Amino acid sequence: MHPMLRRLDDLAAHLATRPDAVALLGLGSAGAEHDRLDAHSDLDFFVVVADGAVPRYVDSVAWLAAPCPVAYSFANERNGRKALYADGVFVEYAVFTVDELAGLPVSGARVVWQRPDTPAGLAECGPPPRPATPYDTVEFHLNEALTNLYVGLHRELRGERLTAARFIQSYAVDRVLALLRLTSPGAAHRRDPFDPTRRVEQAYPPEALPLAEMVPGYRANRAAARTTLAWLAARFPVDPVIGDAIRRLLVA
Repeated sequence: MHPMLRRLDDLAAHLATRPDAVALLGLGSAGAEHDRLDAHSDLDFFVVVADGAVPRYVDSVAWLAAPCPVAYSFANERNGRKALYADGVFVEYAVFTVDELAGLPVSGARVVWQRPDTPAGLAECGPPPRPATPYDTVEFHLNEALTNLYVGLHRELRGERLTAARFIQSYAVDRVLALLRLTSPGAAHRRDPFDPTRRVEQAYPPEALPLAEMVPGYRANRAAARTTLAWLAARFPVDPVIGDAIRRLLVA
């Protein structure tokens, strides 16, 4: 058994002794797709507790330390903490009641433990996925990417290199990934519904998605913009007005 899964089982065994604990759900690579766990994984989970018990589980890590001493932790939100065990296992967790969990967009969760009287379908709680918006289209993501490049290059010319890097090497690349999602639906990787940047290297070889050239770093915004514009123009009909405007900025 992977050490992360063993840690969850140990936590579950302790929670089962506490009358205010209801369930433990593994998330991410500790969830339904736990075969993805490797030496670089962290441990994500939800603890479901009785009404009124959330603050006790967020404010104290005594329960968390039952399997192993906690070397470091901090509250990163109202309902959760991040923590590092003394043996190097890094965890991120949140604590909810059953009613609170029902309102969350839970995806890929796995029930590690729950009380026998817990409502069925706990791991499938949450509102249904939102329908695709009219803006989740090739046209939208293409033009968002182009205008990200345009704005980013203007900020680069103004000397605002950091914000330029975000527009060119982050926001525009996010739109590239959205375009790939829409036009290459059969890509062989497990898409993360919350973070589209996860595992893209497994799905697209460098000749299909030249990330090293699209994200070369702080000092290379123009080179990054040039690569991304060329990538877009080779695959989609780039409006000549915005395309030419970007090219003029590239030689300004």
